[in-house]
Amino acid sequence: MNAHTIDAKTFQQLFLAGANRINSQKDYINELNVFPVPDGDTGTNMSLTILSAAREVEKISDPTIAVLCKAISSGSLRGARGNSGVILSQLFRGFTKAISKSEALGKEEISKGFSRAVETAYKAVMKPKEGTILTVAKGMAERAAELEDSDLDLIPYCEEILSYGYEVLSKTPDMLPVLKEAGVVDSGGQGLMEVIQGVVDSLTGKVTEVVIPESTSPVQTPVMEGEAVPAADIKFGYCTEFIIMLDKPMSEQTEKEFKDYLLSIGDSLVVVADEDICKVHVHTNHPGQAFEKGLTFGALSNMKVDNMRLEHQERLIKDAEKVAAQQREEEAQEAAKEPPKKIGFIAVSIGAGLTDIFKGLGVDYLIEGGQTMNPSTEDMLNAIDQVNAENIFILPNNKNIILAAEQARDLTEDKNIIVLPTKTIPQGIAAMIGYLADADVEENKENMMESYQDIASGQVTYAVRDTAINGKEIHNGDIMGIDDDGIEAVGTDVVDTTLELIQHMIDEESELVCLYYGEDVTKEQAAELADAIEEKYPELEVETNFGGQPIYYYMLSVE
Repeated sequence: MNAHTIDAKTFQQLFLAGANRINSQKDYINELNVFPVPDGDTGTNMSLTILSAAREVEKISDPTIAVLCKAISSGSLRGARGNSGVILSQLFRGFTKAISKSEALGKEEISKGFSRAVETAYKAVMKPKEGTILTVAKGMAERAAELEDSDLDLIPYCEEILSYGYEVLSKTPDMLPVLKEAGVVDSGGQGLMEVIQGVVDSLTGKVTEVVIPESTSPVQTPVMEGEAVPAADIKFGYCTEFIIMLDKPMSEQTEKEFKDYLLSIGDSLVVVADEDICKVHVHTNHPGQAFEKGLTFGALSNMKVDNMRLEHQERLIKDAEKVAAQQREEEAQEAAKEPPKKIGFIAVSIGAGLTDIFKGLGVDYLIEGGQTMNPSTEDMLNAIDQVNAENIFILPNNKNIILAAEQARDLTEDKNIIVLPTKTIPQGIAAMIGYLADADVEENKENMMESYQDIASGQVTYAVRDTAINGKEIHNGDIMGIDDDGIEAVGTDVVDTTLELIQHMIDEESELVCLYYGEDVTKEQAAELADAIEEKYPELEVETNFGGQPIYYYMLSVE
């Protein structure tokens, strides 16, 4: 890099620094969320999205701008989670499209990149809302264009863009009343600023070391041949390691006696000594005794103890998961040999009971996720690969997953993907009930949309932060009843809050209330609530179903 341009190697480091910055600040960004539900929040989704790209970028040993752009665009698109993550991936997609043919990045390329990024992101959102991440990105793009022909060198130019981004972010509460009421700036806009802050910190030399965390995806352990060894058969349970800072060099006799002692309390022994230090590795049931013996020769450092029995159990679980995954893959391969059926279904679900309901209604592939961990575009693409059908309906069942589903649709070329923008689990169930086996794709699209649009859906959960929304003061731990229009009931009792929510949802034409009770509710408690609803509204029929969902005491629909 020189004073006027950024070369490929520098660009690689800048992107990694931006990813590292937002990952370190994700909890702070999560706290800015106005809606106080315990969900997969903005900071988490944006962090997971950019880290997906960062891990691809980090692997590139001989970078060019073109190669980096491909990795950033592809990695973020496939790893995108939640609306904020999808919008961030679209910003990256636009930026990289504008600069991919450049040899280096100067003010002109950066300005074009920002402009294309904003254009691409706005197109991806059906109803763009100002006072969000889009507004912050647009403000920085306008500032970048305004200063492109100025006398500013590259670093001051980038610092000016960053500064103006913060200025726009500070104004987001004036654009969205809900932000002003809660006293926060937009969380997505804050997330974008954390990325740009990380980039500028690296550009100016404020940050020089960048460590991208390893993927948190489950690691699949190879299945070992033969019979698994029970954990109880592991003779010595603790892998114990430490270094002795020797008071004086060990003689051969002393080293032999030390080894003999360690073998008397364990096995798998490795002892390597020189004049100053001695490195020890031993499997034993008494790590403390090994440490005590080591202390007779000097001070200890790098002490580490791992429970191998526990690790063994975890490995067995992973092995079982690997076998199950292999079986699913084999079943999918067998199914793929069959002629594709006309119509298939993918749905996002949370909870064993809800998953069983969807399976019973004919859904081919269930993606576990929903509110607590939004599935990524990659998850959607993998699901599409598993369903052997010419036309596939996707039911996101969460407003924060719809964009990821639509992004997967746009990346799929060999199948016709129809995303029904269902925002809740009850809407997804209603859509499947509206499916007619003898109707064609377009007829079913209309039937299914009509079915879920005819119901009102609600959810009962707890607040995870203090806030104020639509004049309602909410405290951490309060029970909230939420319908399609927002938070309708706030209280301290689950039953009372649910009844208040239903009061807001029903009208003179309502006939049926369907309750799906979660993992923290017993069958008896659900039955008592159903009785209370029927007593208060004798004209309504009430059905109860086990949902098994976390976080939400009840999901419900009124029709």
